[in-house]
Amino acid sequence: MTTAPFDYDLIVLGGGSAGLAGAIRAAQYGKRVALLEPGELGGTCVNIGCVPKKAMWLAADLAERIGLAHAMGFDVPARPALSWKELVIHRQAYITNIHKSYHARLDETGVVRIPARGHLLDAHTVACTDGVRYSAQHILIATGAHPQRPDVPGAELGLVSDDFFDLRAAPAEVAIVGGGYIAVELAGLLQALGSRVSLLVRGQRLLDRFDHELTEQLAENLRQQGVRICFEFDLKALQRDGQQVRVVGAQGALDCAFDAVFFATGRRGNSADLGLEALGIGIGEHRQVQVDEWQTTAVPSVHAVGDIAGKVGLTPVAVAASRRLMDRLFGGKPESKMDYETVPSVVFSHPPLGAVGMSEQQARECFDQVTVYHSRFRPMLQALANGTQRSLFKMVCAGPEERVVGIHLLGEAADEILQGFAVAVKMGATKAQFDATVAIHPTSSEEVVLMR
Repeated sequence: MTTAPFDYDLIVLGGGSAGLAGAIRAAQYGKRVALLEPGELGGTCVNIGCVPKKAMWLAADLAERIGLAHAMGFDVPARPALSWKELVIHRQAYITNIHKSYHARLDETGVVRIPARGHLLDAHTVACTDGVRYSAQHILIATGAHPQRPDVPGAELGLVSDDFFDLRAAPAEVAIVGGGYIAVELAGLLQALGSRVSLLVRGQRLLDRFDHELTEQLAENLRQQGVRICFEFDLKALQRDGQQVRVVGAQGALDCAFDAVFFATGRRGNSADLGLEALGIGIGEHRQVQVDEWQTTAVPSVHAVGDIAGKVGLTPVAVAASRRLMDRLFGGKPESKMDYETVPSVVFSHPPLGAVGMSEQQARECFDQVTVYHSRFRPMLQALANGTQRSLFKMVCAGPEERVVGIHLLGEAADEILQGFAVAVKMGATKAQFDATVAIHPTSSEEVVLMR
């Protein structure tokens, strides 16, 4: 009788979206898998990210729609009162059900969950915080990332995105430092839920990774909703002012004090104390684990996926990359790897902004011939209620055949509309094929096939 050389075929460090996807896929291939996670399953996305954020966004969207209903004649208040406590109860109950489903999946597939942190001793051995050691043929690092505070005096007075989910009421005056995903999302939903929001942006525009025409329209929509935006704001310090906090920029302190200041100034990988440097595994400037196109580090038996790998920081990407890695390692698919091109993404701003493929700027850098189409309009509900929100849809085409290389949507239901069109872009559809598709009327989505 022979003894297996390792305790497990796979040890996963981290029970977030990437770690769970990899552990379950490997177990489905009949492999022995251990998952090390000391906290709640689901990681950032389920507990302090995508899921609770979307719950709050939906509440904010309802508040806005009730206001539109008032404008259209319904006997409802223009600014409805919200029991934040009740909302949080519903939000957390939803998350609890997700936790239950994860535990059930681990039990069904036979994944062993170990409630401890892990530290790599060598290419195949992990030591837990209680001193117990386990070995595996492969080790998957999926420990995620955390928010970063800027290095300025008084930074400890500020909050980060994680802290948002501890709120039990909307702070009256809120400053948000940053201009990326998290900053824009927090600004829109807090403004809709009763706060007065100031968005303090270091650069000249919001969401640098997205098409500039759309982000300019988004900024205008946010202003119409009451968000105060300060571009080229150079943060110097935070200062205590009684129960409030003052924000000091290069030109001095802002003229009002804030009940809460949120930093949305980037994230850093959770790579500390994993023992990676001692094994020769590279760590990037944002503390991400350096991997090749196959998600493998400088040590062939050690891999990394998700936010810790520093590629595209989206939950569906983390899940897909992890599953493809397991297909390659254990599923007999040696060429399986994540394709990071043409990944659709959505910012849950108010209204949402979605994109797939290249921006106009990127396309002009890659192709000699670029054609751009637009549709600017006011969604029907906004028009009926005399609302101020504007939509902007944009299509970027390349070459004489006008292959669609980018679709950019800002407006009501952009998050739901984009998924189907992302398939078409991935398949290499042309503008002529979009033109040949019959529109569904009256909808916002019809604008994508009616651009001329």
